[in-house]
Amino acid sequence: MEMNSVAATDQDEALYRPIYETQRGYYITVGILLLIIMWASFMYFTQLRDGLGVTGMNQPVTWGFYIVNFVFFIGISHAGTLISAILRLSKAEWRRPITRMAEVITAIVLAIGGLHPIIDLGRPDRTLNIFESGRLQSPLLWDVTSITAYFTASTVYLYIPMIPDIARIRDRGGKLKWLYTFMAWGWQGTEQQKRVLNRAINILMVMVIPIAISVHTVISYIFSMTLQPGWHSTIFGPYFVVGAIFSGIAALLIVMIAFRKFYHLENYLREIHFKYLGTLLLIMSLMWFYFTFSEYLTGVFGSEPHEMEIIMYKFTGPFSLAFWGMVACNFVIPVIILGFRRFKTIPGILIASIMVVIGMWLERLNIVVPSLANPRMNLPVGIYIPTMVEWSLFLGGLAVFVLGFMIFAKFFPLISIWEIEEGRKEGVEEVKERIQSYLPGTAEPVLVKRPKKRD
Repeated sequence: MEMNSVAATDQDEALYRPIYETQRGYYITVGILLLIIMWASFMYFTQLRDGLGVTGMNQPVTWGFYIVNFVFFIGISHAGTLISAILRLSKAEWRRPITRMAEVITAIVLAIGGLHPIIDLGRPDRTLNIFESGRLQSPLLWDVTSITAYFTASTVYLYIPMIPDIARIRDRGGKLKWLYTFMAWGWQGTEQQKRVLNRAINILMVMVIPIAISVHTVISYIFSMTLQPGWHSTIFGPYFVVGAIFSGIAALLIVMIAFRKFYHLENYLREIHFKYLGTLLLIMSLMWFYFTFSEYLTGVFGSEPHEMEIIMYKFTGPFSLAFWGMVACNFVIPVIILGFRRFKTIPGILIASIMVVIGMWLERLNIVVPSLANPRMNLPVGIYIPTMVEWSLFLGGLAVFVLGFMIFAKFFPLISIWEIEEGRKEGVEEVKERIQSYLPGTAEPVLVKRPKKRD
């Protein structure tokens, strides 16, 4: 029976350091984040006490920051499970140091995003109406169902590959050995356990891809299945999915660069990882521009009066700064930085990623507010100005995201140690065999199956 050996992990000791060594800066950062969260909680209590009148929402702009942030955070969640599953499915060996970070993003951000529709309600208890009186015709019911399924699948998909690393921490001992023993599920690293683990990961990664795609598609239905000008569009489904993956990759890159710097993981998160993801970010930027151009081209070409009012409201009206800022952040700046090798460095990729995150938040703002601010009836144009309450809750959501990541890093390795070791032992040989299987030669290559080890 093969046991997890502490000696075997000495090469990857740097991955355990964040768990066993806590610097002063960690506590200071946690303290600042907790203060922000406490302030956001106080602002939410103020909203519960005084009602939604403390926000900038009004008639006809009944949706504001809360729904914008809901779509934004759910979109970022696609950085994790979806990207991780696709990379695992394609057997990309360079995925090994980044998959867990991506999966953690999904679990944390989904929890934050899922709370925003509840925050948007003046009376949170009315959330129960979806379960008591929900109608199958309503996209809101589909939304709750898909997000719940996605959160469940993503959490399981995060936990299952963590079991071998949890067992390693268990074997090292410490104050929380009882917790790691419970979470390790008796893992001893036998060949039978490894086969079951790999089978479970393979099943989950196939399941989460359609679930992840369905989530943001269903969110787009909340808009596109209304007759509101600017929302009623058949392209919204793929448009939202592309935007979600786009913002998710950018968020993943920011997290990777930050933790690479603070936890000194330069030996694991190498420049090649950022270049590969940077290239993928560039491709998604071009796809985003294609969908955006197609969306507005068809609207302008049709020249439907109410549709044109909203388009001009964005192009030259009160939202022109937000609209053209969105175009600059999502297309102009990323293409300039990521399209030229001299700019495609880690600092350059960080700037491009930050711009994309800002731009995709502006995109959600451009979708939600202008259509509501321009009612079809003979009513004055609405004005939406977010208040301190809404800004505070937005900052609180960001603080919860960062704090969640820091707490996770304090208890579990941010990089999958067993997958790194597997890559060193078996990955190189598997890649070599795979390349030989399709390279032209004098004869059909024969793949020799390696004998299975006995328990």
